[in-house]
Amino acid sequence: MSAVLQKLKRFKLRALHNQKKFGVAGRSCEEVLRKACLHLQLPVPGSSLCLYEDGTELTGDYFWSVPDDSELVLLTAGQTWRGYASDISRFLSVFQEPHAELIQAARQLLSDERAPLRQKLLADLLGTVSENIAAETRAEDAPWFEGLESRFRNKSGYLRYSCESRIRSYLREVTSGASLVVTEAREEYLRVVGAMCQKLQAARYNSSYFDRGAKASRRLCTPEGWFSCQGPFDVDDCASRHSINPYSNRESRVLFSTWNLDHVIEKKRTVVPTLAAAIHDAEGREVDWEYFYRLLFTSENLKLVHIACHKKTTHRLHCDPSRVYRAPAVPRRKRPARQRP
Repeated sequence: MSAVLQKLKRFKLRALHNQKKFGVAGRSCEEVLRKACLHLQLPVPGSSLCLYEDGTELTGDYFWSVPDDSELVLLTAGQTWRGYASDISRFLSVFQEPHAELIQAARQLLSDERAPLRQKLLADLLGTVSENIAAETRAEDAPWFEGLESRFRNKSGYLRYSCESRIRSYLREVTSGASLVVTEAREEYLRVVGAMCQKLQAARYNSSYFDRGAKASRRLCTPEGWFSCQGPFDVDDCASRHSINPYSNRESRVLFSTWNLDHVIEKKRTVVPTLAAAIHDAEGREVDWEYFYRLLFTSENLKLVHIACHKKTTHRLHCDPSRVYRAPAVPRRKRPARQRP
């Protein structure tokens, strides 16, 4: 066992709706959960741990990336916690619109505050009351565009550019897959990639996925710009209910760049090698490049996931062998000539 695995990680932990905290240490998520349940005299089955800060569930894959002394909440079966920011949002929801006095008071408190946790609470509060979600143009919400080139005039335009950039990077990786093909099949591989490129250009690189103004069937967000994590590749949903609105403020825009468009059937490990092999072994058959196009560039095989839900392990999923080649066209039977009476 490595030294990293032997090291004890320390946490501050409390039960839901209980302000009293206690320290606990362990070498795994399971060990910390077991000790916490023993301390609070709660059953281990059905219980789980999550970060106090944002409600992210503490799992085995995520355990070692959480800093020491992070604050955790112990949940029993049926309990949920979405982080203290949700408490601030509920508090602010009683206001029809942000109060200037509230914003000014929070900024004054933040300027004098030194405790990291209270700093974050106040910063989150200011971020919430200062959100300008409905605004779309640079003139309406100049702070949102801070650090962006002047050519970006509206939020949707920048988010479309962001999505297009990701899809273009996938296309470059697919193009570089020509090196996997023997020389005599390389021309056909590049012809197929060219066909995909033309289809992507016609679809504007599926940039509508991030555009809140696009048709519902063409976007991954609500009309207000809220995106929900679709969960790791091997589950149907996000257990932590991660969500974000990159249209709300500059910080959310920046954080959204850490969310992944993850290929369920892996691009580099599976889809591209399968495409290369299909072209090499075609033997007169026609490769169904549109099937591979959907796997590489569309939501048929892409999931939008929060960084904590992005599992970097091997997915061990395969392309459908029955869809690699197009079915041969069935020739039409000629009708017999009609006899004249």
